[in-house]
Amino acid sequence: WTYPPFSLYFFQLKLWNKYRISNIPSLIFLDATTGKVVCRNGLLVIRDDPEGLEFPWGPKPFREVIAGPLLRNNGQSQESGSLEGSHVGVYFSAHWCPPCRSLTRVLVESYRKIKEAGQKFEIIFVSADRSEDSFKQYFSEMPWLAVPYTDEARRSRLNRLYGIQGIPTLIVLDPQGEVITRQGRVEVLNDEDCREFPWHPKPVLELSDSNAAQLNEGPCLVLFVDSEDDGESEAAKQLIQPIAEKIIAKYKAKEEEAPLLFFVAGEDDMTDSLRDYTNLPEAAPLLTILDMSARAKYVMDVEEITPAIVEAFVNDFLAEKLKPEPI
Repeated sequence: WTYPPFSLYFFQLKLWNKYRISNIPSLIFLDATTGKVVCRNGLLVIRDDPEGLEFPWGPKPFREVIAGPLLRNNGQSQESGSLEGSHVGVYFSAHWCPPCRSLTRVLVESYRKIKEAGQKFEIIFVSADRSEDSFKQYFSEMPWLAVPYTDEARRSRLNRLYGIQGIPTLIVLDPQGEVITRQGRVEVLNDEDCREFPWHPKPVLELSDSNAAQLNEGPCLVLFVDSEDDGESEAAKQLIQPIAEKIIAKYKAKEEEAPLLFFVAGEDDMTDSLRDYTNLPEAAPLLTILDMSARAKYVMDVEEITPAIVEAFVNDFLAEKLKPEPI
């Protein structure tokens, strides 16, 4: 096959960012005509279909992939058709993973609160456990449904469908089976009362310990504000939001992920650590774009941040007119 020469290092980094690669090896299949992603988890494809009988491995609807019996932890079976009309959380997790066990304890309470509020919601556990005994032990703590551990093909198809690269991962779907958010883990931890369920994505996030891992998923615009006052953080979010919404809508119309995530960072230990790690000036407000995978930063250090400044900064970045500084 073909490959980009190593001399085109920054072109390679752009591919890593475009497809949000966080683990290697990774294999992504594209439609050569449109450039759209056909499958994000090609390694599972070639494992499950080494003869290429299902080529070109295009995505299938959730209803088709999940079709079949699902289990309760009391051993009872339930057909996947019972999910009709419900929001669904697809929960990729394993007993051997400490962050998974921590999230499960919180998720059990979230599930109970959502159900008690009268919402039609179900969770499906897709196990990455290393044995059926471990699966059974872990599943005994869960009040929701699971794909049978013995149905390895269906578990693999779900991993392929959502391009799972790490656990725990909670994908939240609407009643039509369309993805609402891939960041269910962050949403559950940030909204323990489940007031914002089903957690439609916000254009601008307030940077926190629970969502900081998203900084590694691709380039991120971060506006640092020098205040612990929620009012100032909210004003900063309102300043960025129209630009973020415009960018997100533009790429959604092309059925592509937005090339930037948008954050506001207040004053706390985590933000201080981020500034130290990226060697940013102490100035505030400070407008930046951080690209962790490329170890690059772009800094706009001005006395006043206006919508026009933010939009010009974003547009220049997307047009590759900005010169990166090393992190």
